[in-house]
Amino acid sequence: MSMNSAQIRETFLSYFAKRGHERVPSASMIPGNDPTLLFTNAGMVPFKDVFLGSDKRRYDKATSAQRCLRAGGKHNDLENVGYTARHHTFFEMMGNFSFGDYFKKQAIEYAWDFLTNELKLPAEKLWVTVFTEDDEAYDIWAKDIGVPEDRISRIGEKDNFWSMGDTGPCGPCSEVFYDHGPEVWGGPPGTPEEDGDRYIEIWNLVFMQYNRQADGTLEQLPNPSIDTGMGLERISAIMQNVHSNYEIDLFQALIQSAAKIIGTDDLNNKSLRVIADHIRSCSFLIADGVMPSNEGRGYVLRRIIRRAVRHGHLLGAKETFFFQLVDELVNQMGEAYPELVEKQSIIKDALEREEQQFARTLERGLAILSDEIKQLDGTVIPGDVVFKLYDTYGFPVDLTADIAREQELTVDEPGFEKAMAEQRKRAQQASQFGMDYNEQIKSEQKTAFTGYEQVNGDAKVVELFKEGKAVERLEAGESGIIVLSETPFYAESGGQTGDTGKLVANSGVFEVTDTQYIGKAIGHHGKASATIQLGDSVKAEIDAERRENIKRNHSATHLVHAALRNLLGEHVTQKGSLVEADKMRFDFSHFEPVSAEQIAQIEREVNAQIRANLSLETQLMDIEEAKAAGAMALFGEKYDEQVRVVRMGDFSMELCGGTHVRSTGDIGLFRITSEGGIASGVRRIEVVTGEAAIRYTQGQQAMLNQVAAEIKAKPDNLIEKIQQVLQKQRELERQNEQLQKKLASQAGGGLVSQAAEIAGVKAIIAELDQADPKSLRELVDDLKNQIGSGVVLLGTANGSKVSLIAGVTGDLTAKVKAGDLVNQAANVVGGKGGGRPDMAQAGGSLPEHLNEALATATTWLEQQLS
Repeated sequence: MSMNSAQIRETFLSYFAKRGHERVPSASMIPGNDPTLLFTNAGMVPFKDVFLGSDKRRYDKATSAQRCLRAGGKHNDLENVGYTARHHTFFEMMGNFSFGDYFKKQAIEYAWDFLTNELKLPAEKLWVTVFTEDDEAYDIWAKDIGVPEDRISRIGEKDNFWSMGDTGPCGPCSEVFYDHGPEVWGGPPGTPEEDGDRYIEIWNLVFMQYNRQADGTLEQLPNPSIDTGMGLERISAIMQNVHSNYEIDLFQALIQSAAKIIGTDDLNNKSLRVIADHIRSCSFLIADGVMPSNEGRGYVLRRIIRRAVRHGHLLGAKETFFFQLVDELVNQMGEAYPELVEKQSIIKDALEREEQQFARTLERGLAILSDEIKQLDGTVIPGDVVFKLYDTYGFPVDLTADIAREQELTVDEPGFEKAMAEQRKRAQQASQFGMDYNEQIKSEQKTAFTGYEQVNGDAKVVELFKEGKAVERLEAGESGIIVLSETPFYAESGGQTGDTGKLVANSGVFEVTDTQYIGKAIGHHGKASATIQLGDSVKAEIDAERRENIKRNHSATHLVHAALRNLLGEHVTQKGSLVEADKMRFDFSHFEPVSAEQIAQIEREVNAQIRANLSLETQLMDIEEAKAAGAMALFGEKYDEQVRVVRMGDFSMELCGGTHVRSTGDIGLFRITSEGGIASGVRRIEVVTGEAAIRYTQGQQAMLNQVAAEIKAKPDNLIEKIQQVLQKQRELERQNEQLQKKLASQAGGGLVSQAAEIAGVKAIIAELDQADPKSLRELVDDLKNQIGSGVVLLGTANGSKVSLIAGVTGDLTAKVKAGDLVNQAANVVGGKGGGRPDMAQAGGSLPEHLNEALATATTWLEQQLS
């Protein structure tokens, strides 16, 4: 039977929900529980901690349709998209999971039943693989299910031992393949012809048994578990009796929409497939809070957008088009993913802005490439030029190659790859995504946090660490980490910095300089003044004054978030924060600078809520209940099923585990100290509150008084006085410019009469004493007009700086270029320059060599003209 993609997704989820599996919504494509991954690249990623045993859920079986992205890091399919039938950047991975409930036999039975009875696929069309050493799985397929042995292949570790990365959960797997029939070339899995398209993998059943360490060691997981993955796009192609994923209903709707918007009739063009794929990944990334930028996830998003736009240009697109596809995507997937509907306008706005920016980039890139080709010595565009265009200007490499071919040139691919390899090496060294998931201190404890109500309390030392290893004691003078049975110390999370203070034992004091999570334990970092050992009783005392300042700043983040959304729009979402004792910063999504007037409005609104002295109410709620009530969830945060909701009157309601003031009046005063952009579509404001805000305001007043005194004004008429001073300065600058022009003109009159002839060409090469560089430019133009045909090179020294300006009349630029001439002189004075063939300028830092520089340029000119 034929089913559309939405029906297949619902059929899968309903099948497993009826069999006791919790129906779990798709998580964000930004992993909240794994620092080793750039993106969620498999359906099991949101359950990784459950497989490891460090996270407990209320259910032991689950099913989901997870949004996945493979366009960065180890799992990267970007370059294949559009050129094959089944590669995508974005795809939906349907899966069923068991966390210690059922294992191989039932997982295999579920898979066979769903495929043959629910989807009614012919049994004779299905082929199976198992890991070479997995006799148990082989016997289940052969003896219990009854799959003929000639349709079961034993495959080695490369294909049938699954892991999501170099470290983490892994295990043997069993794959199910669909046979498209003899009319399609290819052989069964495990044969030399397996890369053909006849037998296509549709479902992977992973028998999760191990946790792989960085050294390759396999540790048994606490409970053998099941992780399966079936790509919605692949199974849809089979159910709709088509061979390519791009022929299914969802992609055909996007392809037809793209063709209509761009204005092409070639529906089979690979560029349309690229665009249809990329609109999904880009839209969902933006919905998940990622914005185009030059680093990290934002850079991957920018690269995908630009690749799509480039393919639109190949199809003849003259105007911005990519953002217009969002409407059709919402039509196709909005019901299954409401976040697309909710963020529709934000997605379109972000894509349109990036597309417009890239249009300007293309223009600049083409101009730069054109200049490089003009100066090319040979027929190969150097690799460093190609890399500069790609890396600095975002200019696609394939576009550079296309332009090169049109002009019978080639690209230095090895040179480009070398530059790329060097960049990758730098990126890996700086990347925060390369860390080993297991490379952290292991704690078996779960610390009870008492700090919402208390600033001190008694506890016992339950774990000690020194230099990353568990120990039984810390001696006097040694630094380490202490874990307590319970603590009022807040561990850094949610942007809030960790508490400091001291742990007082009978033997002495442990000064706490930072507090961080170690798994679910709270680790107190610091230094011991005396021996502290396991089992000691201590009194935990946080720095209460510092905590109060942190609370003021943290509560202020909630107020400023609400105020920004009220003033700028609901597209504003928090992109990060840092809450410290003396200040806080708040990052948020917005596409343009916040004006001074808007800053003032935000300050007024937040301070109004502070004066209103709104009480803060906290409540524990189920996560879905909290979201339904309107609580804001922060981007990138991982939440438990029970969440803490912080409400400030009717003004703000957010999910937050941080510490807060009792009422907004405790914040005292709120001042914004700066606002600026930190990435494309992301702004940052910095804030002070309470006593720090008072000191900031007093500092501004003191500065105002000092400025007023310097220009002999009163603070209340300071602006008027500054305007008078500036007007007087502008008048003096105008007079000075007129004098410079007059002096230059007088000098110019004498220079024309001193013009020499070199090979029949008039040449004026001279040094002027402390001339203004701007006047020199005008003088060169004037001299060119007076001599009619010739070459001019003027130099002047002002202090330690040298200015050089060259001009060549239009009839001579084929023989002499102003840039070449000026650089002959610039090289001697320690500088360099550039410009147009008829006018160029340069600087230098060796004024004592100016005469020599002009002589060198003269000699070079004689050689050029002879």
